[in-house]
Amino acid sequence: MKVLGLDTSTLMTTCAVIDDDKLIGEYSLSQDMSHSEKLVPMVEEMLKNVDLKIKDMDLFAVSLGPGSFTGLRIGLASVKAFAHITDKPLVGVSTLEALAFNLPYNRIVVPMIDARRQRVYTGIYAWEGEELKTLLDPCILEIQELLEKLKSYDDLVVNGDGAIAFKEEIKKNLGNKVRFSTLGLNMCKASSICELARIKYNKGQRDDYFTLSPDYLLETQAQRELNERGK
Repeated sequence: MKVLGLDTSTLMTTCAVIDDDKLIGEYSLSQDMSHSEKLVPMVEEMLKNVDLKIKDMDLFAVSLGPGSFTGLRIGLASVKAFAHITDKPLVGVSTLEALAFNLPYNRIVVPMIDARRQRVYTGIYAWEGEELKTLLDPCILEIQELLEKLKSYDDLVVNGDGAIAFKEEIKKNLGNKVRFSTLGLNMCKASSICELARIKYNKGQRDDYFTLSPDYLLETQAQRELNERGK
């Protein structure tokens, strides 16, 4: 099964193709405004280099967030178009789950995405054998609130740009209980999106490309302003 996956939830734009248990190609670029300008050309170049076309894909995968509102919309719109024109299935994946999936050799994994104003998008995940279990569903928390929760755990590993942004606070509060991811596993990987989507697809998950939407975990500014006017 060939799977094409995308992630545009942070500054990192990344795309990958897997074929069953083999990584065929992966392309990642961290650059301002890279989603709108670079995503489709990146996909085209990657597929050209591995001698594949969009129509050769059996499944499409995309990160649903949380993360950048604009980035998520661009990634989701692109994958919806691919699924629509090829009439192939689509599976959405949590960005936080994909971040945790980067680190399979650690029992407790806590991904963090910087949500600004001393907050992070986060969840708590645990590996049980080869299966990643969710201990805390994706949510948005103030960093100090999250750190209080994490004090009850031992042998944690954290990753994501939120872990980088709050590294000193995390070390100060958790000390030797926590380890930080290596650089290459600190951002969401499209290959993780692909692999998780394939697992979910094989368990029966199918998403509708007409109705699938980003999981912001936080209302957009436009929605917040609309709600305020409604009051």
